[in-house]
Amino acid sequence: MTTVAIRKKLHEFIADADDTKVKRLYLQMEDDIAKKHSFICTPKHLEILEEEKRKHLNGASESYTWNEAKEIIRGTKIMD
Repeated sequence: MTTVAIRKKLHEFIADADDTKVKRLYLQMEDDIAKKHSFICTPKHLEILEEEKRKHLNGASESYTWNEAKEIIRGTKIMD
């Protein structure tokens, strides 16, 4: 059986299964689901974040308010 066919059967099963079976299935796969949706920050990422934080706190980088950031993203902020 192909993976596509297995996925289809699983979708159909979950759609029609009673709550107890769905919860049991979820509990069996909970760790895998959590790992897929978690963000992993590598040591290199942490190093970059710390450097950017240092620049921000020392005034060496530009900072924007949330409203200014939204205006920049939307293209409605006039840049100097």
